[in-house]
Amino acid sequence: MSDANIRPAVPGDVGAITRIYAEAVERGTATFEIEAPDAAEMARRQHALIAGGYPYLVTERAGVVAGYAYAGPYHARPAYRWTVEDMIYVDPQCQRAGLGRLLMARLIAAAEQRGFLQMIAVIGDSANAASVALHASVGFRRIGTLQSVGFKHGRWLDAVLMQRPLGAADSTSPQ
Repeated sequence: MSDANIRPAVPGDVGAITRIYAEAVERGTATFEIEAPDAAEMARRQHALIAGGYPYLVTERAGVVAGYAYAGPYHARPAYRWTVEDMIYVDPQCQRAGLGRLLMARLIAAAEQRGFLQMIAVIGDSANAASVALHASVGFRRIGTLQSVGFKHGRWLDAVLMQRPLGAADSTSPQ
């Protein structure tokens, strides 16, 4: 997609990020969050991730934020510090245009550059075939499915776990 510009997120992107995420929370099953956070909370989350050394990216089309992706801690315990979990959200009007794949490829590269060695995807709703296919297209493999672990929009939802090694992954000791 030649008209896409991917760059590090900045505080000025929070309004667009909040809008995109609110759509996912209110209408979708990609996230198990029930109530969309406001811009102040999204700004707090963004700041914490960036300050923690995690990659946080946006993609723009015609100068407008059309999607975002970030990697954050998989778990808080110290032994997990080289493993990240990815999150990716694209404006519904811009989906299926290749933006998600571009964002994921750049996010993977940014996580590798920061020394992370494994990336985990926890995909809300096993029926989310587009997200499963996106992750598979950039080298993730399906690890398993947690059945009926979230209840949203009046139904039980599964979570699909996928994993992708980064850099030298498990063949090297972390630095």
